[in-house]
Amino acid sequence: MRRSGGPSRIYVIAEAGVNHNGSVETAIALVRAASRAGANAVKFQAFRAEALASPRAPKAEYQSRESGADQSQLEMLRDLEFGEAEHQAVIEVGRELGIEVLSSAFDCDSLAMLVRLGVPVLKVPSGEITNLPYLRATAVAAAGRARKVIVSTGMAALTEVVAAFRVLEDGGVAREDITLLHCTTEYPAPPEDVNLLAMVTLRESFGVAVGYSDHTEGIAVPTAAAALGAAVIEKHLTLDRRLPGPDHRASLEPPQFGAMVDAIRAIESALGDGIKKPTPMELVNRVVVRKSIVASKAIVAGERFCRDNITTRRPATGISPMRWDEVVGAAAPHDFEPDDEVEL
Repeated sequence: MRRSGGPSRIYVIAEAGVNHNGSVETAIALVRAASRAGANAVKFQAFRAEALASPRAPKAEYQSRESGADQSQLEMLRDLEFGEAEHQAVIEVGRELGIEVLSSAFDCDSLAMLVRLGVPVLKVPSGEITNLPYLRATAVAAAGRARKVIVSTGMAALTEVVAAFRVLEDGGVAREDITLLHCTTEYPAPPEDVNLLAMVTLRESFGVAVGYSDHTEGIAVPTAAAALGAAVIEKHLTLDRRLPGPDHRASLEPPQFGAMVDAIRAIESALGDGIKKPTPMELVNRVVVRKSIVASKAIVAGERFCRDNITTRRPATGISPMRWDEVVGAAAPHDFEPDDEVEL
């Protein structure tokens, strides 16, 4: 998502999610770590546990694996819930540091809370992409309020993305304010399940900015997404991958997150404008490494140039070898010594 009024840069989101483990102090430390790592934004999750899951809702396999199977999903969510006061605290720290603080709302009341707090970007989580009332509420919250909307498409078929996109558009959200993120909802996601080219399919299908929300281990896949033209890259950040909780293992610790941002920025710079042309330094170098047509032996005035008396050698300060056919057969205008540049 290119931020309006600023340079065209890949928008890097440090997904803190619930890696605060219920602690405001840890959340603030994550904001500071994201800022030091060079992220554009740090993002949390906003939900009311009872509105998100019923007591009968099972944990996902990765949630049981990473946070234990001895509590229900609802109990786990209660321990990780962040309300308005907690969000306000991290937003204030973000303002001090100059990093945007975002949050994914998982229910309409939490969405309304984020709107009250002035969160500038609304994020539709993968699990809510088929939640029609929620999508309509997101459209109302975004339309006409200069709010961008990022839609994560994990677990979704293209037809489901089309349906969600239509709800947002019909609700008044401008196409240029919507960014679609390709995502594989598994923690950690095996690289062979990423299907990164689906991000390109989203761009071609909708004609909007696209990006990638990464759950793989390491930085290779999000870096590749940058090379494929991602406008937004989201990656989980943790202070310690060994901490208990559902998302820590699929997260990066601050030094590695900083290395990812550095790699993304290098690729962003290397992508350029797409116009095939020599750089200023190449213009200097090509005189040195290209060749000119020169005499391969002594040539007397009036002698015809031919393959036996001319060749090509560096530097490219004379006639280009691309004019070879024009030179062959022409009469030498004067004497030439070996290695003299040929003239017509």
